[in-house]
Amino acid sequence: MTMSFNGFHRLYYIISIALLLQPPSAIAGDSILSRFQQYLQINTSHPSPNYHQAADFILSQAKSLSLESRTIEFVKNKPLVLLKWTGKNPDLPSILLNSHTDVVPVEPHKWSHPPFDAAIDPENGNIYARGSQDMKCVGLQYLEAIRKLKDSKFEPLRTIYVSFVPDEEIGGLDGAKRFANSKMFDEMNVGIVLDEGLASPEDKYRLFYAERRAMSLVIKATGAPGHGAKMYDNTAMENLLKSIESVRRFRASQFDLVKAGVKAEGEVISVNMVFLKAGTPSPTGFVMNVQPSEAQAGFDIRVPPIADHDQASLERRIAEEWAPVSRNMTFEIRQFKQKDSGKLILTAYDSSNPWWSLIEEAIIKAKGKIGKPEIFPASTDARYFRMKGIPAIGFSPMANTPILLHDHNEFLNKEEYLKGIDVYESILKAFASSMESKKEEDDVKVEL
Repeated sequence: MTMSFNGFHRLYYIISIALLLQPPSAIAGDSILSRFQQYLQINTSHPSPNYHQAADFILSQAKSLSLESRTIEFVKNKPLVLLKWTGKNPDLPSILLNSHTDVVPVEPHKWSHPPFDAAIDPENGNIYARGSQDMKCVGLQYLEAIRKLKDSKFEPLRTIYVSFVPDEEIGGLDGAKRFANSKMFDEMNVGIVLDEGLASPEDKYRLFYAERRAMSLVIKATGAPGHGAKMYDNTAMENLLKSIESVRRFRASQFDLVKAGVKAEGEVISVNMVFLKAGTPSPTGFVMNVQPSEAQAGFDIRVPPIADHDQASLERRIAEEWAPVSRNMTFEIRQFKQKDSGKLILTAYDSSNPWWSLIEEAIIKAKGKIGKPEIFPASTDARYFRMKGIPAIGFSPMANTPILLHDHNEFLNKEEYLKGIDVYESILKAFASSMESKKEEDDVKVEL
């Protein structure tokens, strides 16, 4: 193909005019989405997350925003990136915006779009990628909100920190937990933490003030082995199936409360079987004419922090109904405690907490709607900050969005992503301008 010099100039002129006629907001929006896509395209899925590439990308963004930055490795090859925007009154308690860089594994063949391409569907504007909801969106929305504030010449009264931590998806032990318990964190004088929330299928944003405690339960049944054709009582498999059925009935009773609208998901005890292990292996699968002498089942259990009596009742139920000694059964419970000095780890969500009032007002000012305060149904890094006596609010600005964290075809619509940046801009402006005294903020911590 050949083109004359004049033809080339005409084409150049047409393209230039088209770009000039494009609204500045559209050009800015494209840049914002491009940065989000770049972050999503970095494969930070377990078991081998590319943390250093993610850290380099974040540091490049920090440089473009003239933010102070440092990288800390509490554990080798697990970098935590901490950014800082110094406020005009650094003596006031600071604001911490926390997010995690890791994402859960994927099964690519079960996705309609490659999970690390971050493709935008031209028909509906959905951005398909692992981490689009959980929670690379939030980490970049923090930075884009700061970018907008800086462009408007806003100067924060309080210092704003932004942390990008590793390992949240595998418990946060080498990430947020070490960070929250470090001397460096204590020196930051954090007054409020924002962390992740959940998408909302409705038009209201969701705010979380606590989360359910996690318990892992493994039930083991034993019995005499026998021929596959023999019928006799108290086989390992029979006893385990009785337990599984008992667990299923309890699960249904809790789920019915949610379905009926009596309680929210975070207010009930959830029990879900996550593995079943039994049988005698063979080179082609399992030996079919031998009944096994052992069988195990594992359960993920989540208990609301407001239900201590329910947990005690649950533990009795496990010992007496789900894994009774009389059926040759044993069990093991592993708990992740969320108590400190005997106090429940909750963030106040009434008038006693000025931060809660500020975030509600800021969301409404940004033309968002808010649902009632909730308990997060799973676990987040926010618990480690609450354990320090610091109020932490879970929030991800994703309305009109199906909940797809850890699911196939995870996506976030580009318009929801852009709107979320405006919401964070409003929140940060309100938080960073707050004149609440240090004493009043200390009083909020006492309430925890």
